[in-house]
Amino acid sequence: MADDRETGLTLDPKFDASGLLTAVVTDRASGGVLMVAHMNRAALDRTLETGTAHFWSRSRKTLWQKGETSGNLLHVAEARIDCDQDAVWLIVDPAGPACHTGETSCFYRRIEDGSLHRLD
Repeated sequence: MADDRETGLTLDPKFDASGLLTAVVTDRASGGVLMVAHMNRAALDRTLETGTAHFWSRSRKTLWQKGETSGNLLHVAEARIDCDQDAVWLIVDPAGPACHTGETSCFYRRIEDGSLHRLD
């Protein structure tokens, strides 16, 4: 049976044992997936307060704003949370490439027959 977290209208994020939520980011105009990252409570709060995407870097162990050095900010048009509130979906207007490699999306390769191929 579903509980209030699953069916109610109270924001009650269910962070994992590391204090993180998975964040899926899509482009509002194209609908394409731009990136997947992680958010802790501070990243979620900053994102909702500022309207620009913030994440938790698991490797650097620090809060970061996407685009803070490149200028390629992700302007949040809409934030959604899944049914059990352990994943966030950010629908954004990107101000440039979302991937640190300069690609529009972090998902610029496909796996085919066990090897990687660039998307055209």
